Parts: sequence; C-alpha cells; structure tokens
Amino acid sequence: MNQLTRQIELHRLAHSRTGDKGGTANISLSSYAPEYFPLLVEQMSEEAVHKLFRHRNPTSVRRYVLPQLGALNFVLEDVLDSGVNESLNLDSHGKTLSFLLLSLTIEVPTELVARLEGVAGCSLR
Repeated sequence: MNQLTRQIELHRLAHSRTGDKGGTANISLSSYAPEYFPLLVEQMSEEAVHKLFRHRNPTSVRRYVLPQLGALNFVLEDVLDSGVNESLNLDSHGKTLSFLLLSLTIEVPTELVARLEGVAGCSLR
C-alpha cells in the first residue's frame, strides 16, 4: 500500500449474494458505484477468491466479469460438501460465503476514500 491508497473493507464498495446448486456456490459481487468497479476487476481475481476460501477446498474458482452490471460473478466448485441434502455443514446453502468475501480489504485511491467518508458522515478511520 502507498500514500495514494488506503485499505478499505470490500463491503464499503460493493454488495454480494450467494446462490448454490449441489456442491457449487455462485457468489456475485456488485459495485455500489461505477468508479468502484475497476478496483473490483483489478483486485478481486480468481486467485484472491480461491485463497480466501481455501479452507473449504474448492476444486476450482471461475470469475465472470459483467461490466454492464458493474458486477463480478464467482463460481466455486465443491465448496458446499455435496450440497444441501448431503451436507452436515451448518450453512449448507453457503449463504454466509458472501459475508466472508465482503470482509476482504482492497486498495482504494485516497480521492475515492474521501468520497466514501462523505457518505452519511461515515468515517473509515
């Protein structure tokens, strides 16, 4: 990180939702504003998401970029223990996986941080 950027939690820039089909999780990440989307594309790689979910042992992570929606979609194979009907996992649908994704931090240019701090008087200190 340099003086021109700050680390900000992803939930300040985007929202997320998880879906499931069998052992596969589908996690969307949608930017709150168009100027945040390039940061997501640049920093939210398949490798970064795979690393975050390594404790769930995904066999693959695929990323789909949806520029018209300002969104990314990640498909994680085999992270849900064979799906809802066979899993003993407390979150067999994987709904909380989106919250884990939103806990990541990314580097944000200071001029965008100033804009975020101006929203509803929130401070990012």
